[in-house]
Amino acid sequence: MKARTILRTTASALALVLAATVLCGVAYPAAVTGVAQALFPWQANGSIIEVDGVAYGSDLVGQPFQDERHLWGRLTDASASLISGEDGQPALWYQSAALSPASDEFAARTAERVAEVRAAHPDQGDRPVPSDLVTASGSGFDPHISPAAAEYQVGRIAAATGYSEDDVRAVIDACTEQPLLGVLGEPRVNVLRVNLMLDGLL
Repeated sequence: MKARTILRTTASALALVLAATVLCGVAYPAAVTGVAQALFPWQANGSIIEVDGVAYGSDLVGQPFQDERHLWGRLTDASASLISGEDGQPALWYQSAALSPASDEFAARTAERVAEVRAAHPDQGDRPVPSDLVTASGSGFDPHISPAAAEYQVGRIAAATGYSEDDVRAVIDACTEQPLLGVLGEPRVNVLRVNLMLDGLL
């Protein structure tokens, strides 16, 4: 009787594990993936911006720009390692490397970045440097900056590219995303899109 009870309990436990594995490990991920591909294919596939078959980056992941001809974004505070993807091609794996705002390293790095931004924008004089140009976001991957941070850079970009300042502002305006439903979040400028437009790719 005792052996039969143990056998029945074991069988029930194995059946539960099998059912949970099929439901949570196969059916649910397949359903979520199917819905995402059907309703949100752009986001589900990484929001990759491609022009003439060339991928220039994700709409959702910040990239570092430091040259005088392009809009600078937030610090991309991440560490990247090269791995082999499923197709055997190299792929980058990112993980955030954000620092605590209370750390001495954060203060030193921020001061260094402020000096760097000021040196690149002498036309701004003593005007305060927008905070999003000298700090990383919480995730370290934010692809956006504030309109104020973009405006701070207009003079430098215009001088380097030969565009008028109004032309640069028009590109920034075209790449400015408004709050969701008009109330959720703040206006934000997509840095990669601005730079692709400045390069005549979008």
